[in-house]
Amino acid sequence: MEFSTRVCFTWNAAGTGMLMDKPDSSRTQCDRQRGRMQFLVSLAIAIWIAIGTRHALAITLSRSDALKIGKRIWQNECNGTIAGLTSWNEGENFASLGIGHFIWYPKGQRGPFEESFPKLVGFMTTRGVKLRVLVARAGEQPCPWSSREEFRRAQRSEEMKQLRQFLADTVDFQTEFLIARLQSSLPKMLAEAAPTNRPNIERQFERVARTPQGCYALVDYVNFKGEGV
Repeated sequence: MEFSTRVCFTWNAAGTGMLMDKPDSSRTQCDRQRGRMQFLVSLAIAIWIAIGTRHALAITLSRSDALKIGKRIWQNECNGTIAGLTSWNEGENFASLGIGHFIWYPKGQRGPFEESFPKLVGFMTTRGVKLRVLVARAGEQPCPWSSREEFRRAQRSEEMKQLRQFLADTVDFQTEFLIARLQSSLPKMLAEAAPTNRPNIERQFERVARTPQGCYALVDYVNFKGEGV
């Protein structure tokens, strides 16, 4: 059975960008309530589609809670800085981009880790995000920097600055992508478990994932440690 990883949050333009505190907009209270209701309804529908009727996971995150998860990951993984959104660790053969350290391999390089940055870009494309030229090529072309040394030399280049700004402006969509990956991981875990253990695993997964703190813990673990399958 195939499980879609797409989650359709209904964040508007006012909700995109860096995960910083923002002043109240000029919208009326009615508009805000309607927006929250649209978010929760669309999230519930997307979860039902993403996981299927057999493994319907009752994650009900508000837009605010989802953004807090993204902000916390950004702080923990990138020190909450724009510069931290682009890195290439010593001893690795790939760039790590965004709050989730999404992997982008240069030409001719592969490794034990799944390449995730092109998938993130594809996800953003389906969500209607306007991509910069460098990012738009990620689905078709390898990382433009062939080594860590070349990547480090380009730190002050205009191309790198634009990449960082794009990643800072789309932290909300990166969070959405991470949550989608979490949701799609449950069927994989259940498939690897003994049939007698599956009901309990599903119950415990749902119990933890239904709270903002638990969802954050699962997103963080699945993204940085793997699904364990």
